[in-house]
Amino acid sequence: MGASRSASVALAALMAGCVGYAAQAESRLDPAPSVVQSAAAPSASPDQGKGDTVATGAISPPVSPSPDLAKPAAAGEAVQAPASPSDTGKAETTNAGAGSDPADAVAAAPVPTDPMGAALAARLADPAPLLARLSTKDREAMQAFYGLGAFKPVWVVDGVFTPAAKAAASRLSLAAEDGLNVQAYPVPVIGTQGLTEAQTAEIELKLSAAIVLYAKDARGARINLSAISRLITPTLDIPGADAVLARIASAGPQAGTVLQGYNPAQAGYLALKARLASLRNLHGAPMAVSPVTIPAGPVLKVGMNDPRVPVLRRHFGLPTRTAGTLDAASGEPDAFDATVSAAVAKFQRGRGLPATGTLTPQTVAALGRAEASSRVGDEEATVLVNMERWRWLPSDLGRDYVLVNIPEFRLRVVRNGMQRDESRVIVGKAETPTPVFSGMMEYAVVNPSWNVPPSILKNEFLPALARDPNYAARRGYEVVYRNGNISVRQPPGERNALGFIKFLFPNNHAVYLHDTPNRSLFSASQRAMSHGCVRVDDPFRFADSVLPEAWSSERLKKLIGKGERTIRLPEKLPVHLAYFTLDADDRGSLRTFSDLYGHDARMKIALGLAPGSLLVAKAQVKAPAKVAARPATPAPSAAGASSEVRRAASHAAPSGANPARAVRAPAARSAEAVPVDPWGPAPAPAPVSRGWW
Repeated sequence: MGASRSASVALAALMAGCVGYAAQAESRLDPAPSVVQSAAAPSASPDQGKGDTVATGAISPPVSPSPDLAKPAAAGEAVQAPASPSDTGKAETTNAGAGSDPADAVAAAPVPTDPMGAALAARLADPAPLLARLSTKDREAMQAFYGLGAFKPVWVVDGVFTPAAKAAASRLSLAAEDGLNVQAYPVPVIGTQGLTEAQTAEIELKLSAAIVLYAKDARGARINLSAISRLITPTLDIPGADAVLARIASAGPQAGTVLQGYNPAQAGYLALKARLASLRNLHGAPMAVSPVTIPAGPVLKVGMNDPRVPVLRRHFGLPTRTAGTLDAASGEPDAFDATVSAAVAKFQRGRGLPATGTLTPQTVAALGRAEASSRVGDEEATVLVNMERWRWLPSDLGRDYVLVNIPEFRLRVVRNGMQRDESRVIVGKAETPTPVFSGMMEYAVVNPSWNVPPSILKNEFLPALARDPNYAARRGYEVVYRNGNISVRQPPGERNALGFIKFLFPNNHAVYLHDTPNRSLFSASQRAMSHGCVRVDDPFRFADSVLPEAWSSERLKKLIGKGERTIRLPEKLPVHLAYFTLDADDRGSLRTFSDLYGHDARMKIALGLAPGSLLVAKAQVKAPAKVAARPATPAPSAAGASSEVRRAASHAAPSGANPARAVRAPAARSAEAVPVDPWGPAPAPAPVSRGWW
């Protein structure tokens, strides 16, 4: 009877939840400058900062789901919210029905009349937090999920956990395997006494909250990335709470596998995960360290039976009973056997207790206390930081894609899942870092011109002109002075800063891949030298890998010197600008790269892996400034460039002022030098740049 109720509720919730998930525009990470959001930590977003509060009120019937959209996802398939780069950083949203908000689905419906449903509805309407990091949007999505299921429990039926609940709880207890903080997902315990409706509702909803937070964290929601750097702007595919609950509830005994599937599955991530397990096994660190309440009782030794043993088995992720053999039958769930004893001994070693393997009162007390993460070694912390970065990438990188690993100074092209080419690259300097995000390459330009950004014009071009009046003429710049503003353009040619070809993937940072006339720089081992764009060592060989076959490198080279030519790709090509300081090579061996921009140190603080605070000045980053539009009138000749620039400088600046003041560009910002409060208001979004190179 209980199993059929659970199955029917899960099916109804799955249909409704999947509709809501398909209809939502995006479940987005809130941009508040939070650091790691552990179970005991303050909230990160404006909603989270108030706890998981929910507006109370009557419950309304949800929008009917469309049959065409109400198809459950395949088991083990990670659900991803549709994402748009232009929406990155907006507050997280989760819709419960097609075109509806979760709050609308529960705004004015009648309260359930059965005691269990009424208890669930009342607890959902109660503003008391379920978990510290559960946001208002998550809470509203949970209300919609349970409202669509007539407020029937899906995890606790007839006073016991369902198979889906047991499988999900087992995965939560093993969250540390994927570098997550087990303490953030506490699993409630069902005691030996009977449960009231209110107690059942509390256990039910706290398990739901833990499952939702695990899925979101597995997709990158633990850290507010703007607190690390305003130039880390990936589009995170954070799943909605209702969609997560629908998938897990419908998975039955496979719920743990489905829940774990929200973590990345790329080979690079799996190599780091294996290294993490190796480090922890080497140091004897326990994998399950979340606090759990064990009732008082006698000291347990191997061979004894006790009703507390099933709780230990769930906590340590052990099978519900020992498997049978040819010589012996399977064990009992409450048997304190050698497997349970070994798990207890490992825990005792990790907590500095005598590793006897017996359940003593001291061990029971230690199980109920949270363990600090200060014992994590530096190598382990580096592994965890780089595992977290895999969560910033799409769960599916694409059949074809370009991946640039910034600290490695290397670019790779993958076609049909196989690496086709790789190349050395030059990336941004420490003061002008290359941003971290994913985009879609749309076209290439042969013989590109370069419009000098105002920031470079002010900080580099005009000071050089002050030192050398012939600077502009020698370099062939075209300069226009209009209404106190200067626009400078470098026409195509072998001295052009972009070289002979550039590859564009439109983005808010206005960075791209391009050639360079300074090819001798690629021989350096440390190649952080650009203003933010990525310079490619052999751009024509790279073009062979990414452009249509009709545009071979030989054909492209014949276009040199014949004016600008735009070549569109038949299909957009994903480009991932990543930042891995620890990465696996083709053989699975891990390689270490320098932390160019100091992201590692700030992430370790944010994840609680190192002491310190993000309320410190970080490496300065110049503001991406907006480039003046290309002049509509013909530009002056190169011969008259230097005199016009100097006249513009003298007209735009007071007498005796530095010529650099002639440019009316936004003042350079120190985006990373401003103290960032990890729990306070969100910082202003990064200004849109135009033409970093």
